[in-house]
Amino acid sequence: MSIHRLPLLLFFVLSLLIVPISAEMEQIDINTADAWSLARVLYGVGPKKAAAIVEFREKNGPFKSVSDLDNVYGIGPKTIEKNQDKIIVSVPEESSEEKE
Repeated sequence: MSIHRLPLLLFFVLSLLIVPISAEMEQIDINTADAWSLARVLYGVGPKKAAAIVEFREKNGPFKSVSDLDNVYGIGPKTIEKNQDKIIVSVPEESSEEKE
């Protein structure tokens, strides 16, 4: 095994150890979650897809609906469907600078 694959293997093993038994019921806000949390909670979303979600959000602004995830490279309708009940989309608060 290459030393370069060790971090990925370590991430996988640790995620198995710390995922709570009730993870099936856990929900996550795609507008505030970091990549590690997205990968841990969402089915079919690993570190690369989770990073793509965060990157898309940072470039394009907050998601307005769960279906907006379909615009993220690597996330398709099946992944969205599997996670429909786990995803929350918060409405971001306007900062005082935006109001002026």
